[in-house]
Formats: sequence, structure tokens, C-alpha cells
Amino acid sequence: MHFQWFACVRWEMKAPKQSLFVWLILLACLLIFFYSSILPLYLVSEVPPQPLSFFSKENQKTPTKPINQSIPCNYFKGRWVVDPKSRPLYDEDCPFHRNAWNCFQNKRENMEKINSWRWVPENCLLPRINPFEFLQSMKDKSIGFVGDSLNENFLVSFLCILRLADNGAKKWKKKGAWRGGYFPKFNVTVGYHRAVLLAKYEWQPEKDANLSNKDGLKGIYRVDVDVPAADWVAATNFYDILVFNTGHWWGVDKFPSETPLVFYQGGRPILPPLGLHDGLKVVLKNMISHIQKSEPNQTLKFWRMQSPRHFYGGEWNQNGSCMFSDPLEKNELDSWFDPLVDGVNKEARQVNHLIMDALRGTDIQLLDITHMSEFRADAHPAIWLGKKDAVAIWGQDCMHWCLPGLPDIWVDILSSLILYHLESGRR
Repeated sequence: MHFQWFACVRWEMKAPKQSLFVWLILLACLLIFFYSSILPLYLVSEVPPQPLSFFSKENQKTPTKPINQSIPCNYFKGRWVVDPKSRPLYDEDCPFHRNAWNCFQNKRENMEKINSWRWVPENCLLPRINPFEFLQSMKDKSIGFVGDSLNENFLVSFLCILRLADNGAKKWKKKGAWRGGYFPKFNVTVGYHRAVLLAKYEWQPEKDANLSNKDGLKGIYRVDVDVPAADWVAATNFYDILVFNTGHWWGVDKFPSETPLVFYQGGRPILPPLGLHDGLKVVLKNMISHIQKSEPNQTLKFWRMQSPRHFYGGEWNQNGSCMFSDPLEKNELDSWFDPLVDGVNKEARQVNHLIMDALRGTDIQLLDITHMSEFRADAHPAIWLGKKDAVAIWGQDCMHWCLPGLPDIWVDILSSLILYHLESGRR
């Protein structure tokens, strides 16, 4: 950096002192020296603008404001890239783990590779969550997850990450929660309420449902489309932030013809009877209407879109498998998931269409993790389920996700969106 200055001084000492030309050369050298000294500092300090305000500890501790708070970043379109420096934030010792998803403990192959993939949105950066700063911003607040086991999968990832900032974190099951965690250092609660259909449903054996035992019918699951499940309806006013989902139970694998769903409204069967697709539409309409009426405007509400399955060669109970070592390529996704070409796991996109229609015009925000998750056929527990006979009984798990793993990226996105709304005052 100082080469130009020393060269100029040596030249001036050899030149005639009275020459105006000499002094012009010296002045030029001084300007070059000054410019070359500050330029590197300017370049180093020029960081690409971040659309949201949250950065991990590795990057910087002081959050920065969004460049335009009215246009948050679209985190849901992008690509996966290998990042050799990527490391999971927790391990198999997290006390919130659920055994079947604890892939380190269950010796799942390729865990280092599974966690080496980083999601890169198209037009912005996705920062990793900083658990300490997130909990500090969430002080005295609570987050509730409502839905099926994929929201529980999401919750476990969240709890294990947040625990890094509070070793005193405790398991929590108050107010009817299925499970959850409490972080006393920040007075923050994160809970999960299991409600797989969101609406109330109950088993009625054939004799209790006054049904004739035709075609092998064993009974019905009565679904009251206009009655929220008791597991969550009385608890949501406890939470400042809610994350809903349903959809993974709406299939004939869960409710076959001998034990079908039968839909009721106003206490009476809906006639003519609804199929699963139309039943889900009616339930979504009623449950979303209830949420809009019962949850105050200041409650920040998200709806997690479908998490795609990756069964190949059959369903979970038909020897379906997901023994993949790499993510799918972009040009493979439609053959797997597009209903128009009868993709083998097309249910996620079908359900998403119903959800988007039902949410239109509400203040419930989409957490659209479907596309980014479609690539990750490599990231399921598969045969590594932690119990000797689990695969023989239940088949491979190509629905839930290894932890640590893909749901950790969901946590990065959700935490960034939460902080964006808290800081901007938006709902």
C-alpha cells in the first residue's frame, strides 16, 4: 500500500528542487497514497443489504434493519448448495428430541452430508438463527404450533436450537399442550398442540354409529367440520404467535374404506356424503374462519404449507423407500410431485392449492416450505428409526425429517419472519 509513496519520495530527492513539475508529481503521489489507504477499508465495509434483520453470532451481533420493510424477502424460492463449513447447531443430546427423528443417535448414514446443504434464496441472504438474540427479542412471549406430527417435527428442531441460548430450558406440557419447552432466562414458551385434522373428530364403532356392516365397514370417524378440536381451541389465546398446519392425515392410508371419515355440520351428517378432498375444503373454511374470529389482530399467525413425502416404490405400508444420498434435481421435481403427471407424491401440491384458496383474504401468512423441501429426498430417517422392529412394523419413514436437518432451515425462515414483523410492527 505504501509503495507508491516511497517511490515518489525517492524520485523527488533525485530531481531539481525548484521544478514545479516535481511538486505536481509529489501532490499526485500523496493523492494516490491517500486513496489506496482508504479504498480497502471502504470495500470491506460494503456489505450486501439484508432484507431482514437477523444475523447469526458468526456474522454479527447487531441486527440491521430491512432495506424495505414493506417488501420482505421471499425465502421460499431458491436452490440448495453444498457448504463445507455448514454444521448443525445441536446434536443427539438435546433433551427435546423424539427418538425416531434423532438421526445422529440412530446412526443414520450421511448425516454430515445431509447437514452440508445450505438453502440460498434467489434474491437475498437467509441468515442462520441466533438463538440468544431471537429469545431476547421474544422475551415474555409465546409461540404455539398447532397441527400434526410434521409441526411437531418442526417444533423439536426449534426447541433444540433455542436451548443453545438457555441451558435451563425445561419440558413444558401446561394448558393442554401435547409437548413443548419453557426458557426461563427469557420467559418464553414454545408449545405444540396435536390436532391432526384441526376439526373435532372421534371414532364411532359400527354398532354405535348405527351402520350396517357392509363391505367390511368397521365404523367411522365422525368429523364435525364446524367444531375445532378441543386440543387447541381453548389454548391459542395464550400465544402471541401461532403456526398452523393440517393435510398429512387426509389420505386413504390413514382413513381407508373400512374406517372412513364421515363429515357432520351443525350436528348432522352432510348429505350427500363428502369425499376426503371436499371434506378438507369444508374443514379448512370453517377452521380458518374460527381462527380469524377468535384470534386478535395482534396475534401473528402463520400457516405452514405441506411438507412433501418421498416414498418411492410404494406407500409407507407397501415397502415404500427413501434411501437417497443426494437431493433431487430440479428437473425431477414434477415427476415426483405434479398432480398433472400423476406424481408419486402429488398430495402435497394438491393440498396446498386448497390451503391457498382458503387463506385468501385473511391475515394468516403462508410459510411455504414445500418447494425447498421437495428437493430433499435424502433427509428423511428412512430405516434409521431407533427401534429394532420399527421398519417391519411401520415401514420406512419418508415423511418426517432427520434432526438436525431440513426443519432447522424452516426455523431460520420462521425466526427471520417473526423478527421482521416484530420490528416493523406488522401483522
